[in-house]
Amino acid sequence: MNTNTVIAALGSAAIVGILLTASAFSVTPTHQALVLQFGEAKRVITEPGLNFKVPFVQNVIYIDKRVLDADTAAEEVIAADQKRLVVDAFARFRIVDPLKYYQTVGSEVLARSRLQTYLNSSLRRVLGAQSFFAVLSGERANLMHQIRELVNQEAKVLGIEVIDVRIRRADLPEANSQAVYRRMQTEREREAREARAQGAEAAQRIRSRADREVTVLLAEARRDADILRGTGDAERARIFADAYNRDPSFYAFSRSMIAYERAIKNTDQLVLSPDSDFFRYFVSQDGTRPSKR
Repeated sequence: MNTNTVIAALGSAAIVGILLTASAFSVTPTHQALVLQFGEAKRVITEPGLNFKVPFVQNVIYIDKRVLDADTAAEEVIAADQKRLVVDAFARFRIVDPLKYYQTVGSEVLARSRLQTYLNSSLRRVLGAQSFFAVLSGERANLMHQIRELVNQEAKVLGIEVIDVRIRRADLPEANSQAVYRRMQTEREREAREARAQGAEAAQRIRSRADREVTVLLAEARRDADILRGTGDAERARIFADAYNRDPSFYAFSRSMIAYERAIKNTDQLVLSPDSDFFRYFVSQDGTRPSKR
């Protein structure tokens, strides 16, 4: 084999290698491919693997087939009860029709921009028909489902399927929030004043009832004490009367002895007339005075 033949074979092999390199391409599991010929779509490849194209004539565009995110800036929405809400939401989507996606948007940046427009429009449409409290209640999951359906209908023309829509935050604007907080604080202070007033009224009522019960108890106790004292005095008088009736002279003697004890208890001098009736038991044993002759 001469030199020219070898060179020709090597040149042919090089050309074949270049052609193979230029015509072969692979698709990964995370992507799908669109084969274009002079800007016109010829094939859509969604399965991973090795593929071929016409070299130098066709080119390949890779399109992500994973789930992607589209965030929106916080938007102010007016609810059905005329309350303003600041809503922050995001959508998760994937490209299900590469050809339609390429023909309508062609890039993820433009796709996200269009989705954000659809999402904001759907948020205003759905949340604008609901009250503020409905947005904050357990109805939120149903509202997000309605928003997702609306966004999905509009995103079909882009070859995109919206998987989920989530509302991160739905709150009043800062100025409104401060006004609501002040109103809530005023309301709580009013409730606290009412509770304190009711407590003071209840305390006064309890004190009045307690004072009344104390007065009644003291009056009843005094009444019972007077009754007992009167009963005791009557019993003492009865005993004294009975003792006097049994032996009047002894009773008189006993009373005189008690009077002597009390008279001289706190003094050592006592000035009385010798013929005073007070000293009759010093003159005679039975307290009678002897007759004068």
